[in-house]
Amino acid sequence: MTQSGTVLGCRVDAITADEAVQQIVAFTRERNPHLIVTLGTEMAVYAQKDPLFRATVNGAALSLCDTVGIQWAARMRGIPITERVAGIELIQPLGRACAEERVPVYLLGGHGDTARRAAAALQARHARLIIAGTRDGYFDDAQSDAVAEEIAESGARVLLAGLGSPRQELWLARHLTATGCAVGIGVGGSFDVLAGNVARAPAAWRRAGLEWLYRLCSEPRRWRRQLALPQFVLLALRERWFPVRRFVA
Repeated sequence: MTQSGTVLGCRVDAITADEAVQQIVAFTRERNPHLIVTLGTEMAVYAQKDPLFRATVNGAALSLCDTVGIQWAARMRGIPITERVAGIELIQPLGRACAEERVPVYLLGGHGDTARRAAAALQARHARLIIAGTRDGYFDDAQSDAVAEEIAESGARVLLAGLGSPRQELWLARHLTATGCAVGIGVGGSFDVLAGNVARAPAAWRRAGLEWLYRLCSEPRRWRRQLALPQFVLLALRERWFPVRRFVA
């Protein structure tokens, strides 16, 4: 049984990437939909002011530790998370498993042909992978039902949503059933990495927990988003030393 805990009122599961892939593949054999969240520090901070988003995270089938900040805060609270399971690190082993199991995958998100190129990169690595379809993420709420219907017609069982947070989690919570997919996973900007639009931090930076700094140096326009990091640290320390009773929604 997966051990879980909460960081700033957001559930996080102590599960490895291999265990997550096994669980996701098992979900694809079921009829009911399963939302998978890859929880990052910015998301945990955002959840403090949005009860609906916090409830969406806590109601997910799996809430995975995406960032070193979540891992640090979780360990401080006694949650035994041994590794991060970021969206980009989940996609490759999941792609391999879906290829072996012949589970069709749909990629939703990104700009222009980014999802299509990300799908091509995945298929180049996992030749037997079935790509049911791709679509960019530039659509409004009024088009959501049509997008969900398009995905349903594709026959996909796994939906990778790279719409950015909180949009991707809230969209999946509302429309995953209509897509006919058994699993919907929010993967953030993973398509940009797969498509070659954005270079990922070198392994040494990732091992040191400094991927956020590499991204900031590479994309200085992200500085506003990074303001959530010191806020997260302060909130996590306050939660550790001055705990208050929370009702997890």
